[in-house]
Amino acid sequence: QSQFVESGGGLVQPGGSLRFSCVASGFTLDGDTIGWFRQAPGKEREWISCLITYDDSTYYGVTVKGRFTISRDNAKNTVYLQMSSLKPEDTAVYYCAAYPGFSYCTTNVVAEYEYWGQGTQVTVSS
Repeated sequence: QSQFVESGGGLVQPGGSLRFSCVASGFTLDGDTIGWFRQAPGKEREWISCLITYDDSTYYGVTVKGRFTISRDNAKNTVYLQMSSLKPEDTAVYYCAAYPGFSYCTTNVVAEYEYWGQGTQVTVSS
């Protein structure tokens, strides 16, 4: 079975840091486009970052640029999202996702994504 398993969420104070990991099992991230999304209650799904494994190019939404970093470890079949300078408005459920091939990924459209993490809560609060 193919699985995309997230870990690393939790409660953090404003200004703090967290790192998410998503481990792919039963499929390979190499050759895929990888995205990160988040959704808060009552809010639309928001694309926040993606990585195209063809050349490891990375892209960020304006709300997280300069604070979040996406990367991968091909040997471990794992993608990471490093988050710093966290703000209360970053509170949401975060999802990793992936699809085979390489294409424009800086969008909220999710039809192409075939693999999804289970979702992990991040709460930023004093």
